Amino acid sequence: MIDVLFEDPHLIAVNKPAPLLTQAPPGVPSLEALVKAYIKDKYAKPAGVYLAVPHRLDRPVTGVILFVRNTKAAQRVQAQFEAKTVVKIYCAVVAGRVPDDAGTWHDFVRKVPDEARVERATEGEPGAKAATLHFTVVGRTDATTTLELAPVTGRMHQLRVQAAWRGFPILGDVQYGSVTPFGPAAELPRDAVIALHARSLTLAHPFGNAPLTITAPEPPTWAGL
Repeated sequence: MIDVLFEDPHLIAVNKPAPLLTQAPPGVPSLEALVKAYIKDKYAKPAGVYLAVPHRLDRPVTGVILFVRNTKAAQRVQAQFEAKTVVKIYCAVVAGRVPDDAGTWHDFVRKVPDEARVERATEGEPGAKAATLHFTVVGRTDATTTLELAPVTGRMHQLRVQAAWRGFPILGDVQYGSVTPFGPAAELPRDAVIALHARSLTLAHPFGNAPLTITAPEPPTWAGL
C-alpha cells in the first residue's frame, strides 16, 4: 500500500516511508517498484509502466517523492530540477540548540569513493561540489531544535552533513554522528530511520505551468516531537 498525495495523467506523488529505497535493482523492495505496481493494477496496464524518477530521498528519510508518468512531462519536470526552480522544504529535528533563528549554510562536499557517504571538501579540490541550504528554527527544547530546511543545491546527504558538521546531527543519524535514538529499534543499520522529512515540493505543472505544491504529513514516528 502506498500513500498517494497527488495523481493525474502526468504526475504521481507519494509519501515515502522509511526505511525504503527510492530505487533499487529488480527484486529489491523500492518505492519505484511499488508505484509501478500500483499504476499497473489501477489502470490495468498489460505492458510495462513508464515512470521517470527526477529526484530521490535517502533510505532513512520520509516524505514527498514525485514520479513522472510520460516522457514529455518528464523532460519538462527534469528541466525544472536542473534550473533549480523546484522548491523543496524539509523538516528536521537535530540534537542541540541551534543559536540563530534563521540563516544559510554553505559548504563543499565530496562523495567518498566506493562508499555511500560524503565528506567535507575545500573549493577547488577534485570532486568538491558546493552545497547550500537555508534554515529556519521552528522550535527548541533543552536538547533539540526543530528546523525547516530549504536546500538550494541537491547534493548527496547534504542536509544531514551540513547540520552534523555544525554540531547538530539529525536525530537517529548514526552515520553522521547522532547518539540520540529515533524511531523504532532496528536490527540492521540499513533499517534505521532518522528525523528528516521532506514536507513539501513545489513546481510548475508540466502542462499549463500552474504552480503545484504537494505536502506530506509526518509519519507516526514523529509523534511527540
